[in-house]
Amino acid sequence: MKYYKALFLLVFFLAGCATWAEKPLQVLTYDQPGGCRQGLVVFLRGMGSGAESFEEEGFVDEVRARGLAYDMAAPDAHLGYYIDRSMIARLKEDVIEPAKMRGCRKIWLIGVSMGGLGAILYLKEHPQDVAGIYLMAPFLGKKFILNEIEAAGGVRLWNPGVYQDEDDWERMLWHWIKTAVGDHPDKMIYLGYGTDDFYRQGSQLLAEVLPPDRVYAIPGGHDYPTFKALWKLFLSGSAPLKE
Repeated sequence: MKYYKALFLLVFFLAGCATWAEKPLQVLTYDQPGGCRQGLVVFLRGMGSGAESFEEEGFVDEVRARGLAYDMAAPDAHLGYYIDRSMIARLKEDVIEPAKMRGCRKIWLIGVSMGGLGAILYLKEHPQDVAGIYLMAPFLGKKFILNEIEAAGGVRLWNPGVYQDEDDWERMLWHWIKTAVGDHPDKMIYLGYGTDDFYRQGSQLLAEVLPPDRVYAIPGGHDYPTFKALWKLFLSGSAPLKE
């Protein structure tokens, strides 16, 4: 456990000043003509990419090409906001609440890698704020907790035990997944991942408690070609963004 904490802090310091969590969040916006008619799509970035990657990699254009009347936003919710545990509060105050004030009818969180963790944590804390989330190759915890769940026979059979302290967020998250997601399939959680992704263990465990038609598993790794293919699948399928 100490090794992982040290590694996490090392990544934080090596990332430099840009990782300090600013207030408010810096947000790139992509508004559609006529305003927020259908809702807002919020893209949450991974650790190794910036907020601008969603425009650069074509995610924004894919929404526009389908004529979906969603405004889009890409907050620069980098690692620093997760380190100091301000990500949920900043996302709510700087992105979600202003969107609700503008009359955005539906808000979807689209999280890639670390951003997938952010999206599911936000849903856990503020389920009333979002219509749903789409997680692409989400980081859902370190190997020790995933191996423990797998060894128990999956999420439904796993006993979360007692939380040691507030740092035991993985156990708390998976306990919530077991009870609030596994026992309530109506929760609008979609999942996509590459079958060669090094984070696939967490995705495979989460997939066990989701309706099969909300899971996309395709050949690919933890990279933008795979993420883009998963985004197109989500938009082209029976995606609730069309509703």
